[in-house]
Amino acid sequence: MLGTGFMPRETTEHHRSEILGLVKAALEEAKLSLEDMCIALEYIEAVFCYTKGPGIGGPLSVGAVVVRTLSLLYNKPIVGVNHCIAHIEMGRVVTKSENPTILYVSGGNTQVIAYSQKRYRIFGETVDMAVGNCLDRFARVLKISNDPSPGYNIEQLAKIPPLKYIELPYVVKGMDVSFSGILTYISDLYAGKFPNTKPEDLTQSNLCFSLQETVFAMLVETTERAMAHCGSKEVLLVGGVACNLRLQEMMKVMASERGGTVCAMDDRYCIDNGAMIAYTGKI
Repeated sequence: MLGTGFMPRETTEHHRSEILGLVKAALEEAKLSLEDMCIALEYIEAVFCYTKGPGIGGPLSVGAVVVRTLSLLYNKPIVGVNHCIAHIEMGRVVTKSENPTILYVSGGNTQVIAYSQKRYRIFGETVDMAVGNCLDRFARVLKISNDPSPGYNIEQLAKIPPLKYIELPYVVKGMDVSFSGILTYISDLYAGKFPNTKPEDLTQSNLCFSLQETVFAMLVETTERAMAHCGSKEVLLVGGVACNLRLQEMMKVMASERGGTVCAMDDRYCIDNGAMIAYTGKI
């Protein structure tokens, strides 16, 4: 249903109805037929990669069943890929970043990550909801469109002048962040539950602007701490929320003040995509 987020049962049914068409479309885009692929797979070392997790169990199982079927048909091994690691590895190869501090921000994840002692380690994360979920849910409060995405439409509203910043709770706990209280507070503001607030200040643009500025400042702060701890000069932004130009701008200001740089990708690779799963499985 529009405006309700991802419902597990409906999302699973969607994946079941679409996945075979998606495989066909991928072959057509690559200008290959199943026969071509069958011949090619006899002479090359290849694997079938799929998203193993984390995520919603039902939709993930659809991909797993299809990839196992393809594996049996073509007698090739399977590689299960961690969705979060795939975002990071795709970001590193696209931006050519060497040792970045990573901010992974999406509808389901908010984590500050760095590579240390042969593994990725989480230096800070949300203690409740992801930042993308916070933005999406406030978009539902405002009843703004899901097309092309709620977060994108919040970003556009936050650019419409005149803009006035409305102070919101700022919740950083050590290296962790919290967004649920901020969402409750700003939703109550919009509903008019704070009589001392001027109604003319509570425009959708002001609220979207204030929400973005607050939650992004929290993310910049925790990312900067991780950079200082790791001695890193690069910040890699991955995940769907990393498409947000205001987040990129704020992060660039912080990084430049530290003599560092921000590695950001275009929308194709920030959002979930098959290329990141294939590449991570390959390496």
